[in-house]
Parts: sequence; structure tokens; C-alpha cells
Amino acid sequence: MANQQQPEYGMEKNMNYTPWVVTLSVAVIVIVAVLYVMPKDQTVNHDNLVFLPRLNAVFNSFTTLFLLLAWFFISKKNIKMHRRFIYGAFVSTFLFLITYLYYHSIAPSTSYGGEGVLAYLYYFILITHIVLAAVIVPLALVTFFRGMNMKVEKHRKIARWAMPLWLYVSVTGVLVYLMISPYY
Repeated sequence: MANQQQPEYGMEKNMNYTPWVVTLSVAVIVIVAVLYVMPKDQTVNHDNLVFLPRLNAVFNSFTTLFLLLAWFFISKKNIKMHRRFIYGAFVSTFLFLITYLYYHSIAPSTSYGGEGVLAYLYYFILITHIVLAAVIVPLALVTFFRGMNMKVEKHRKIARWAMPLWLYVSVTGVLVYLMISPYY
């Protein structure tokens, strides 16, 4: 029996990742949507929770840094370091998601208190951030699995869109926090 070579990082080249992408994408989007309409306990001391949005911004900052480093290393053809920083981006995004979901499951939404041009800017950034955050979940997952399955050309095609969109989402997450933080 011939010794079959496994892909370098242990995944089968023909792994069907579609069920994972669909399940995770739908789950994340549905959970976030439910949390926005779910009634909140108004007796929760909001002052004890204000560290969570700051922590979310920190996780988004790390995601941005990891994505930029992943982009840098892939431009230098260093696939090993590219993968490591993509893993880091997924971990920091996952940690963001956990703290974000926890905060929004118990704390009421904070309204933006700015006026004029800043209010328009804030809501533009917020709306584009929310819409693209929903888009980036399946896009990033498909990109990730294509890379893991060594489908390099398909990975590159979608990564050209996924990387800048994910960067936009992570940067605007920090901007939204910075703009709304005085109103917590």
C-alpha cells in the first residue's frame, strides 16, 4: 500500500467545510440579532460592565494587528507566519465575540450622544460596520477553510475581498467604541 501524503497542516484537501460555514455564520448572526431585541435586566449595574466594551475594542485592535501582519507575511510568501497570524486574528475575533455577546445579553444599548456631523459620521461607521460584520463571518470562514484545504487559487480570489473587509470591520469596531465611550 502506497504511503499517501497528507497536506502539510493535517487537513484533507477535499474536506467539506460548507456545513461549518453555514452553521457558524447563521448562528452568530441569529444570536446577535436576538440579543438586540431581547429585553435587558434594567437592574444590572451598568458601571460594573463598562470594561467589556473597552475589552471588545482591545480584541478588535489585536485582530487588526494580526490581519495586517498576516497580510505582510503573505506578501513576503511566508505562509507559515501568515497562517499563525490568521489563527491569531480568529482567536482575537472569537474572544471579541464572546465578550460582545455577554455584554449585550445583560446590558442595555448605549445611545450615541453626539450631534451634527459627528452623529452622521458615527451612524455611517456603525451601520457599515454592522452590515459588513455580518458579511465577513461567512467570507472569513470560507477563506480560512480554502486556505486550510490548500485550494490556493480559490483562497486568493476570496481573500482579496475578505482581508480588506475584515480589516474594515475590526478598525471600525474600535472607532465605534472610541466615539461612543464617553456616553457609557
